[in-house]
Amino acid sequence: MATQRIELPQGTLDLLILKTLALEPQHGWAISERVRQISSDVLRLQQGSLYPALHRLERRGWIRARWGTSENNRRAKYYELTAAGRKQLEAEESAWRKLTAAVGQILETA
Repeated sequence: MATQRIELPQGTLDLLILKTLALEPQHGWAISERVRQISSDVLRLQQGSLYPALHRLERRGWIRARWGTSENNRRAKYYELTAAGRKQLEAEESAWRKLTAAVGQILETA
């Protein structure tokens, strides 16, 4: 049985990227692979969404980029959280948990 993929609610992509980068700096492909693996292949970040989001987060000062060498000896842009990005991640995680708890309550009682 194929795993059904779910469309991400607006704003969720930024949260997923920030959370993934909280562990360690990663390049774009590694970010998308980590999200895919952790979500058991339910969430797949498309390049057409991922890279514009990375650039947006960089412009906001939440992440910074540097060039490095990937696992397969290729030049890759690595992204890492800034201090402002860590604060933003905390705020977004808190808001997400409140939202999902409220939706969960409604689904249980309605």
